[in-house]
Amino acid sequence: MTREQLDGITLPKHIGIIMDGNGRWATKRGLERSEGHKAGAEVFRKICDYAADIGIECMTFYAFSTENWRRPPKEVAAIMKIFRSFLKEAKDREKENEARGLQFHLIGERQGLPADIVKNIDTLEKDSADKKVMQVNLAINYGGRDEIVHSVRKIAEKVKKGELNPADISEDTVSSFLFTAGQPDPDLIIRPSGEYRLSNFMIWQSAYSEFWFDDILWPDFTTDDLDRAILDYCSRHRRFGGV
Repeated sequence: MTREQLDGITLPKHIGIIMDGNGRWATKRGLERSEGHKAGAEVFRKICDYAADIGIECMTFYAFSTENWRRPPKEVAAIMKIFRSFLKEAKDREKENEARGLQFHLIGERQGLPADIVKNIDTLEKDSADKKVMQVNLAINYGGRDEIVHSVRKIAEKVKKGELNPADISEDTVSSFLFTAGQPDPDLIIRPSGEYRLSNFMIWQSAYSEFWFDDILWPDFTTDDLDRAILDYCSRHRRFGGV
């Protein structure tokens, strides 16, 4: 995106991306599906860095859903291997990530993930906690309905202990117990690959999000495509129920 374009628009504060189409991208090329996930991981890095460079405050990348455990064990193992590689690379790129001001945060259930991945995610979160330029949410073992259930359970515990009156429960209460507590709701949600659904992604937070769909498969997604999505978003009039 050119400096002139950046000067003339109000960027979305928070963008969510459903990184879809990796397997189909690989299959079209006669490759193992795992090769598509590897290619998708490379695109994630490029888009993440570019978003920070142009001034996006928060990005959420849907990397692995609670439903993805149903995939063939070989594919799941390959994805976990990619997560391990990413976490190692994040450690190796620590100075570069610091220079960009990237703060990493896992949204999703830690329980069920391999212990070494959880440990390295914890370290990444701790080491980047003081960075303020862009929040990077990694949605791993994440499901929107599961997140709401998680919030409701936490609220129920508060009520049971007498710390919260049921009459005082509000939308803000629910939001405060979500994985994204304290963050702005996504202004824009991007889904490549030709699918037109949320697939259990940020169900609560997306109530007033703008959506951008495209047929391009995630491994083919470029910074130009992100620009197209942002510029389309900026051409819309968000009324939030008003006129």
